[in-house]
Amino acid sequence: MPGEIEERLAANSIQLPIPASPVANYRPFIISSNSVYVSGQLPMVDGNVKYPGRVGETVTVEDGTAAARLCGFNLIAQVKAACGGDLDRVRRCVRLGGFVNSVPDFLAHPAVVDGASNLMVEVFGEKGAHARFAVGVNSLPYSASVEVDGIFEIDPPPA
Repeated sequence: MPGEIEERLAANSIQLPIPASPVANYRPFIISSNSVYVSGQLPMVDGNVKYPGRVGETVTVEDGTAAARLCGFNLIAQVKAACGGDLDRVRRCVRLGGFVNSVPDFLAHPAVVDGASNLMVEVFGEKGAHARFAVGVNSLPYSASVEVDGIFEIDPPPA
């Protein structure tokens, strides 16, 4: 029987991707106590970066926001894996960190990272409201336009 979050995903026609495997010497997530620390997620679809390039140069703010939303889907997929498939164990999204590959004079980093932030609230409701940072960087892996990491508080697994 699907839980509340799975029902919300289905109602919004959201299908989560298969969680990406690490591409270097790190873990996609670490559970410590009742927190899940999710490594930075790129806007990957079927193993390919969507919206590559620099925001304000070859990527529009709208496409950057869409890229951040894709990062959010990948974050949630990692959290689902960390929770043994049960997203109802998520107590809250605590913090998101957004990195925007942008030109030096770009100033709309928060608008771009809103793509991931809005998704967390869409999926988790009030539990999706979080603290956040959004910063500009001069490059990201695989020429991604955005990378987002996150910290989530979860309930322990059922006994």
